[in-house]
Amino acid sequence: MTTVTIEVADTETTMQRMKAAFRGEPQGCFITFPSHEDLWSTLTANRWVILKALTGAGPLGVRELARRVGRDVKGVHTDAQVLVQSGVIDKTADGALLFPYDVVHVEFMLKAA
Repeated sequence: MTTVTIEVADTETTMQRMKAAFRGEPQGCFITFPSHEDLWSTLTANRWVILKALTGAGPLGVRELARRVGRDVKGVHTDAQVLVQSGVIDKTADGALLFPYDVVHVEFMLKAA
């Protein structure tokens, strides 16, 4: 079972994790956003539904994904393109969409300004 952590982290935290990975220390899988605003503007409610449908599903075509989430193909295609461009999901050589994780863990903290 492969778990990915979606988080909000500063550049220093991300750099420390990268350095540890280059030293051969296992880090796990992370999708990191620099701010809460970036996370929420990328992972809208409709895009969360897409992630949920893709989690553990293997590669899916846009039409099948649209069927699974109960939306029109054009809308799913548009949202999927944003997720691909932001590095959240992958696109296979044959054009299928892939989120290669079985579990998603979301982690961030809100602090007083």
